[in-house]
Amino acid sequence: MDKLVNFLHFFRLPLLLLLLLALICSISHHGHVAASKSTVEYLPGFQGRLPFYLETGYIGVGEAAELFYYFVKSEGNPEADPLLLWLTGGPGCSGLTGLALDIGFSYTTNPSLADHPSDHVQVSQAAEFIRKWLGEHSEFLQNPLYIAGDSYAGITVPPIVQRLSIGNERGIEPMLNLKGYILGNPGTSGEFDKNARIPSAHGMALISDELYQSLHKSCKGEYHIVDPTNLECKNNLEAFYECLSGINMFNPLDPQCILHQMPVEIAALRRRRRLLQDESRLLSTIDPPELDCKVATYNFHC
Repeated sequence: MDKLVNFLHFFRLPLLLLLLLALICSISHHGHVAASKSTVEYLPGFQGRLPFYLETGYIGVGEAAELFYYFVKSEGNPEADPLLLWLTGGPGCSGLTGLALDIGFSYTTNPSLADHPSDHVQVSQAAEFIRKWLGEHSEFLQNPLYIAGDSYAGITVPPIVQRLSIGNERGIEPMLNLKGYILGNPGTSGEFDKNARIPSAHGMALISDELYQSLHKSCKGEYHIVDPTNLECKNNLEAFYECLSGINMFNPLDPQCILHQMPVEIAALRRRRRLLQDESRLLSTIDPPELDCKVATYNFHC
């Protein structure tokens, strides 16, 4: 969008305790309570008062979940500018990657909710969160509302918007000025996304016309699951990965890095009950090679 927005962001996983403690100390030092909602005017390492309005807080949702949020008020016209709820993907990634880098403070007092994350639960909690948040911030009820996210949020954002829209149709209060949703680099389904890698790489001139045509012919456009007896397709896929072995698949202009994920995130990914149940299938049996990373900026990709 070409205009400033009120930026609302909520998070799910505690990853960097140091920053959490620093923020709590900062809030406590200035007499705020780290619950409900607090205005943050100073942050450790930043000289002077923050040059923008920053609010943090918790909204209780579901059975026993407390969702932490950051709210940054638009520096344009906050009374009229759109309100944007941003949901970073994952699964297993904190929402603050979109704002600062890999921390989050949400928690639950029900261990089963933490041990068995669910897309359905996130959809329900996100819809409940935004209605409760706007109930506490009624001055923004008339602002155009957009739900946005990247990566895995491509799976959860559309049903969140659908749930909010149905709620409006049923007269659930507060009524939301819901305008739409925004997705960046979204996940859709494992089969569709993985099949799209080859034409996407070809369209970006990362592989030759000859290799693309040979892949398309031998694999018949199906690169997600490959018949192990189809040696021509298997060999072409190996050539494809070899061509892209030095390229960062998430951003071809950045250096290639090994994908690092914390054990807890990998475990959560394996246990996650998904909206799309067929995503456990992998792209044949061929794994992209892991390469050394000379310039690392993130410890893992979300």
